[in-house]
Amino acid sequence: MPAFAAPTTLNGQHVRLEPLQVLHAADLSEAVRDGELWQLWYTAIPSPESMAAEIERRLGLEAQGTMCPFAVIDPATNHAVGMTTYMNIDAAHRRVEIGSTWYRRSVQRTPLNTEAKRLLLAHAFEQLNCIAVEFRTHFFNHQSRRAIERLGAKLDGVLRSHQINNHPLSAGALRDTCVYSIIANEWPNVRAHLDFQLSRPYPKETRSC
Repeated sequence: MPAFAAPTTLNGQHVRLEPLQVLHAADLSEAVRDGELWQLWYTAIPSPESMAAEIERRLGLEAQGTMCPFAVIDPATNHAVGMTTYMNIDAAHRRVEIGSTWYRRSVQRTPLNTEAKRLLLAHAFEQLNCIAVEFRTHFFNHQSRRAIERLGAKLDGVLRSHQINNHPLSAGALRDTCVYSIIANEWPNVRAHLDFQLSRPYPKETRSC
């Protein structure tokens, strides 16, 4: 039986999402150095040295049917600039979470992220016939929370003391997790909102990927 969320390539004007492969490791190791993203204590982003292991971990979860990982490709350069996934896949109830996402600093706050989410949401609701799509983030990851809210997702609640942090700067601390979602009957309005955002000009100093 084919996987509920089988590997596929999603193409847009500003971004291409393609199935994650080991061959993306070199690009991703370089991308994560842009901003030293693994230093952020409130999120889990692999270091350059652990990138290959993280790719293997995600591919292992894909083999179990609980994750569908993507490499985020900048079409202007054809290089991978980040990672994203469908995760915590619940085929029985047609739900997925979009998460484990990061982008190199130089493409953050550009159309790339908006369009990547637009592609993932469209595929989830229009091809996978999802009932709901979730987003989860650390309570203190204010940048992520604002980005999720700008998509049109609504806060379902906060899972208090949800996980134990393992980052060296916060090892052993308990993480509060904010849970957001978009449900199927909200998708048409969210889609119109994202299309409007993508139609607007971005500031000249912002890279249009």
